[in-house]
Amino acid sequence: MKKLLPYLNKYKVYAILTPILMILEVITDIMLPFLMAKIVDVGIHNQDTDYIIKVGLLMIGLAMLGMTFGVLSAFCAARAGHGFAAELRLETFKKIQSFSFGNLDKFAVSSLITRLTNDITTLGQVTVMSLRMGVRAPSMFIFALIMAMSVNAKLTMVFVVSIPLTIILMGMVFKKAGPIFTRIQGQVDRLNAVIKENLTAIGVVKSFNREDFEEERFAVANDSLRDTALSAVNIIAFFMPIINIVIYGTIIAVLWFGGQQVVAGTLGSGSLISFVTYITQIMISLMMLSMFSMQLLRGNASRKRVLEVWDTFSEIEDPKNPVTHLEDGSIVFKDVSFKYPSTGANVLTHINLNIKSGETIGIIGSTGSSKSTLVQLIPRLYDVSEGEVIVGQHNVKDYSVEALRDQVAFVLQKNTLFKGTIAENMRWGNKYATDEQIIKALKQASAWEFVSKFDDQLEHEVEENGDNYSGGQNQRLSIARALLKDPKIIILDDSTSAVDMSTDAKIQKMFAEELTDVTTIIIGQRISSIQNADRILVVHEGAIESIGSHEELLTTSHIYQEINESQAKGVGQHE
Repeated sequence: MKKLLPYLNKYKVYAILTPILMILEVITDIMLPFLMAKIVDVGIHNQDTDYIIKVGLLMIGLAMLGMTFGVLSAFCAARAGHGFAAELRLETFKKIQSFSFGNLDKFAVSSLITRLTNDITTLGQVTVMSLRMGVRAPSMFIFALIMAMSVNAKLTMVFVVSIPLTIILMGMVFKKAGPIFTRIQGQVDRLNAVIKENLTAIGVVKSFNREDFEEERFAVANDSLRDTALSAVNIIAFFMPIINIVIYGTIIAVLWFGGQQVVAGTLGSGSLISFVTYITQIMISLMMLSMFSMQLLRGNASRKRVLEVWDTFSEIEDPKNPVTHLEDGSIVFKDVSFKYPSTGANVLTHINLNIKSGETIGIIGSTGSSKSTLVQLIPRLYDVSEGEVIVGQHNVKDYSVEALRDQVAFVLQKNTLFKGTIAENMRWGNKYATDEQIIKALKQASAWEFVSKFDDQLEHEVEENGDNYSGGQNQRLSIARALLKDPKIIILDDSTSAVDMSTDAKIQKMFAEELTDVTTIIIGQRISSIQNADRILVVHEGAIESIGSHEELLTTSHIYQEINESQAKGVGQHE
């Protein structure tokens, strides 16, 4: 917990007040049986009505005071516990934001969501319980035991049997329940994975009429979680009656031996009543400790899962004295090889490439040839396994990651638009962009032609993931957003695949005419998208098979010839 506790500092006043108020509440609870004994042994025994009223009013006052302490401690604990959870959630989210693509490959999105929500909520609840039940139970146990001994030390011998028996039972429960709570969190991950996948691909599910299949898949994950949770509940349900037997057995023993003392005149009736009350408080405190300890087990499972995220460090970090400015848009690959952390084989092998600043490079190749992986090394989304990537005369590892990515605009095939307005989405590229600059970028990306038709134009609403726009419109808006960065390098990773050929041609023409000083890399599936590039790379099985202009490759590259012929034939058949 050493790593987590500093995040409670912001709420330390509440964290300090809660146990103090809790102890004060316990003291008032402990005093009530003592005063009740006085009423019976003194007031009723002597038939002193004034004494009974005076002590009775004192009991009412103490009960009200204890209730006040309880309410205040609950308020302070809630502020401290849920505030602590909020700080942990923020820190965990920041940590995830710092992850490289390699780190994100390690964790499933559903698992990260569970850790940010369910696990951290559990830690907040454990904190609340620690500040209240974790203080109330032991303090009540100690104070009630002291008071019981002060009433009759001989009768406390019954605890020699009951307390060790209760502790043994608690240990057995912890041993059984601990692993179950860890499994529960893993099954919450799996359930969230099914939910996320289903909701993300709901269109596919409906188009294939697979609702029944998905409901069945959800039911399996849901039932698995239910059954595991019930197994934990069953352990607790079995444990509670046994504890009750121990409690009532202890009370019966006290009534038996204490009753004999009352008959003998060595113990007052009120004292016996108060002793039984203290026994109940002691045994209830042990039950509270067992419940608290079981919650601690669940909290410990969540703690491990949160710290697993915290202890994952991105291999992509800023150097001590980072370069913060790109001299130009030149790119050099020096004998670069790359493999994903989860795989053993290279997906890129011995890549050597020199791209001049302002040059336009096209990349084509079959699916799975690692075209996207190649360009992801430029803004350092991944780090090379071997070799070097030089951008703007410096190794990418020498740059501030923020500075490098500010100057390298990356447009993916499946870019994400965020809920808000078009203007708000565009300002992801430049948060200070004026409306005029946004409109210019939209025109360059051939997006203004549909944005201008909206009554509210730049203020037009964008739904989550840009679902109220077509695939081609999404791509054009994403290109405009990237252009607003005013980058030295722009990478289009098959980002016009959903755009018609006429619009694609307009975008390529704009790039050629208006971005002459910007290094442009275009990954395309259509030769028409890249044929006007200065040079074209043909990538095959993680290596550069050929490089040259469109005309050169038609005579030198067998793969390029096949792609060109198949696409030309396809166009001819379509016509």
